[in-house]
Amino acid sequence: MRYIVALTGGIGSGKSTVANAFADLGINVIDADIIARQVVEPGAPALHAIADHFGANMIAADGTLQRRALRERIFANPEEKNWLNALLHPLIQQETQHQIQQATSPYVLWVVPLLVEKLTV
Repeated sequence: MRYIVALTGGIGSGKSTVANAFADLGINVIDADIIARQVVEPGAPALHAIADHFGANMIAADGTLQRRALRERIFANPEEKNWLNALLHPLIQQETQHQIQQATSPYVLWVVPLLVEKLTV
């Protein structure tokens, strides 16, 4: 069994600094933001699904995702945001699990900015 230590926090809270310190100590770091970008890289099935659903204008001339246009679209329509989350979250989870299985350190540091986004205390 491999332990998973989650690191969460808002923008500019120091997640990258902490993650880099753990990486320097030989701990495998899995970053959900990096994985989220990887699953929509040019040629990725998710990118094609986004273009099919939202329109070809979501893809830039260089084949990359038009993040700004997509952001404007999904924040204006909660149903579209839910559709995108339903597409991407399983892919991100699958890749996260793969990286956990491939880890060689005694535990992994999982950097996940939105882990407790909706938690109220």
